[in-house]
Amino acid sequence: MNATLILYIIPVYFLLLMLIARLTSRHNKENSYFDGDRSSPWFLVAFGMIGSGISAVSLVSIPGNVGNNNLYYFQFILGTIVGYLFIAFVLVPIYYKMQVVTIYSYLKVRFGNITYKTGSLFFIVSQSFGAALRLLLSVKILQLAFFDGLGIPYYLTIMIVLLLIWLYTHKSGIKTIVWTDALQSFFLITVIIISIISIKSSLGLSSGALWKSIMAHPYSKLFNWDIHSGSHFIKQFMAGLLITVALVGLDQSMMQKTLTIQKAGNARKNVLSFSFFIAAAQTLFLGLGILLYLFAEKNSILLPKENGQFVNTDGLYPFLTLHYFGKLGAIAFFVGVVASTFATIDSCITALTTAISYDFLDIEKTHADKRNQIKNRVLLGVNLILFIIVLAFWNSQGAIINTIFTIAGYTYGPILGLYLTGLFTSIHLKEKWVPVICVLSAVSTWVLNLLSMHFLEFDFGFMNILVNAVLTIVFLFCIKRNPHVHLSGI
Repeated sequence: MNATLILYIIPVYFLLLMLIARLTSRHNKENSYFDGDRSSPWFLVAFGMIGSGISAVSLVSIPGNVGNNNLYYFQFILGTIVGYLFIAFVLVPIYYKMQVVTIYSYLKVRFGNITYKTGSLFFIVSQSFGAALRLLLSVKILQLAFFDGLGIPYYLTIMIVLLLIWLYTHKSGIKTIVWTDALQSFFLITVIIISIISIKSSLGLSSGALWKSIMAHPYSKLFNWDIHSGSHFIKQFMAGLLITVALVGLDQSMMQKTLTIQKAGNARKNVLSFSFFIAAAQTLFLGLGILLYLFAEKNSILLPKENGQFVNTDGLYPFLTLHYFGKLGAIAFFVGVVASTFATIDSCITALTTAISYDFLDIEKTHADKRNQIKNRVLLGVNLILFIIVLAFWNSQGAIINTIFTIAGYTYGPILGLYLTGLFTSIHLKEKWVPVICVLSAVSTWVLNLLSMHFLEFDFGFMNILVNAVLTIVFLFCIKRNPHVHLSGI
């Protein structure tokens, strides 16, 4: 794709986002940036959350990872469906009953201020790294495919992406994002369909033959029953369930959109609809993954391997798209990467800004004249942190989706443990020990996994989030207190 065409696409796409931002910010209220005036249509939120739930990481990592892990990610998808049911029927009613802006307010009501801030802090740390890694992969793709040819250094590309997101979100935040993400989800799904059609045409296959080719391919294995493998069915299914509860139901960036819906019943419809949309999209990604490897095989394209594993699987989809799928495929892929990047990162930045502003700076108690000033300073700080993390991880290799889920297992595990303890027990805590317990649980999970792999050749895989949550719960029982002892704030 030539540089001139890119320079046309980016301004047109961005101007479309700015138009939506302008329309949605015309009647802003004092809290519009954080709660969207609680007036978003539930079906629009559900569709728009596809872009946030998929991201550029899923766009390239899920298809690319098929070469090393077959279709085992489908086991994870099955688990997510159960996780969304838990979110819809357990967590959503609680959040709406409490009328929260940040979901970690639940921990304050249930346990106290220290637990509340600990949960929020773990989210902020995890979300900062998760958002930065998603941004990292997106910028790497854009840099390699397009901006290197324009002579633009990668650090400037990172700054441009963050600046563009700031321009269309800094006024209305989540109120604008609900609408822009719906548009970007549409572009993202369109990209996948165009890629599949391109491969189908290149291989000269009918729709029926395409399906048969996918099912007959050696990588089409759906279930893994090797108990020693990190992708064993039970590990993947439980990980899908728990990671969905943690990374969606206990994640401010995902739930903040749901909380912009006025009624709890409609919010439940949103979560259930989104669960169907995201499962269908991710399954489509898996099918695309087999087609990418099938295309490479049919065209004698040699893919680098080390120790029997494909190297840089995240680069497969971009490579084939830009070199073999024609101009339309390249344009669609470029738009898809931009759309998935904006849809994911804008939500993360807004959620981080909201969590810091509400959970640590008590912005709701601040005079109205100073709220916007505080929000803008926090927003600038969040962007700076993401920029620094991306630079620090720039030379990282491998499937980034695995890195994100691994980090999430250590950082969201304690949050999951806190919520499960709060929801399903009646214990009270000696709160000063809660931060220590959460850190200890994460470290203990890491050590246990190392020992298990060394002595038992058993990898927890994505199940480290379950181990982490269970350890958190066990340790929390060690610091429970007499419920008759009164502590302020409970």
